Amino acid sequence: MDFSLSDEERAVRDTARSFIRKEVMPLEQEVLRRERAHQPGLSRDELRELQLKAKQFGFWGLSTPEEFGGMNLPAVMQSLIWTEIGRSWVPFRFGGEADNILFYANASQREEFLLPTISGDRISCFAITEPGAGSDAANIKLSARRDGDDWVLNGEKTFITNGHDADFVIVVAVTDREKGVRGGGTTAFLVDRDMGWRSEWIQTMGEGGPASLVFDNVRVPHRNILGEIGQGFELGMKWIGKGRYIIPSHALGIAERGLQMAIEHANNRETFGAKIATYQAIQWMIADSETELEAARWLILRAAWTVDQGMDPRHSSSMAKLYGATMANNVVDRVMQIHGGMGYTRELPIERWYRYVRLLRIFEGTDEMQRLIISRDLLRGYTSIGGHLA
Repeated sequence: MDFSLSDEERAVRDTARSFIRKEVMPLEQEVLRRERAHQPGLSRDELRELQLKAKQFGFWGLSTPEEFGGMNLPAVMQSLIWTEIGRSWVPFRFGGEADNILFYANASQREEFLLPTISGDRISCFAITEPGAGSDAANIKLSARRDGDDWVLNGEKTFITNGHDADFVIVVAVTDREKGVRGGGTTAFLVDRDMGWRSEWIQTMGEGGPASLVFDNVRVPHRNILGEIGQGFELGMKWIGKGRYIIPSHALGIAERGLQMAIEHANNRETFGAKIATYQAIQWMIADSETELEAARWLILRAAWTVDQGMDPRHSSSMAKLYGATMANNVVDRVMQIHGGMGYTRELPIERWYRYVRLLRIFEGTDEMQRLIISRDLLRGYTSIGGHLA
């Protein structure tokens, strides 16, 4: 069993690490200053400039097919890169990406929505969650009624990432209530902002924030249906399932950077005439954090490897998401404890991480939903204990 990275994987990871260190990390203090002043950490233009600079390094469209100018990297390599991105709290991501379900667009939709999104000229968001339908995604209520060559949308979506910045939304609506959500009663629509939907801020404990999207008799042309009529819930599940190894990959980078800060602090901070690194209480927190990091690393990489092998990744991805999110919360909590009062101040990024990683246990599938998936797979015989290793 070979756990080493290939030469190619190591080279791509190291190049990404170099870019983050040289181009992204120098912006950290300014980003913190802006966020403390309740301003965006990076403007849309600044993010765009960084992404184009990264493109010169070869990083453009990590998951985008080559026919659209992307890298189409294997999942393991994407996981490694997202870990490097996680090492900095600057809100950066490599460009050239589009929602995975946007590739279901037809020829005309590709010209209007997909290609401009990949190039960075347009920003999209995806909307399925509603006030009464979070983890229970099958309980959506937002309706779409056929009216000639148009569909009229009414309802609300909530906790939508990029909801304020998006130029258009991929929204899942009920088109046939009798069929039910899982029975082909929902459809996905591509809806430009200028068609009339509006976004409203949702204040959270983290930086920035998601949005509520309100649809009040919004008319959408029939040609703006994404995929097929009745395919909405299916596309929604494809969208939700895609990132479950990416999220803990990002968390891994946060935890690694935080733990390194804790080690450096422990080796420099003195109390009662000794470095705090000499105290067993500190040593145990560092040891527990490293052990959990290593366990999470291999759960995450195995989930990504499962994707690359063309196997069903749901079981392994749920375990990676569950354990990776919990690990990041535990490690950042210890990092704050080791820093003491300074860790609680806004002079350091630890409190920012503390607030951010708490979200990881909620969005894109709560801890409870991951446990439900994992236990259901075992109880219903979809997999056996350790069977995924056979």
